[in-house]
Amino acid sequence: MEEEKIYKVVRATGAWDLAIGIATIILGLGAGIMLVISGAKLLSSRSKIMF
Repeated sequence: MEEEKIYKVVRATGAWDLAIGIATIILGLGAGIMLVISGAKLLSSRSKIMF
């Protein structure tokens, strides 16, 4: 009986860890894509901002 409780806790913890990991990857990719787009816009208009 005790082993079943431990199994349920470990399973729930693993599921949460997996969900948090996937969310972190998605947020990281989104931030990276936005940074690349922002950098490309700056490079395309660098002649306007050069002193």
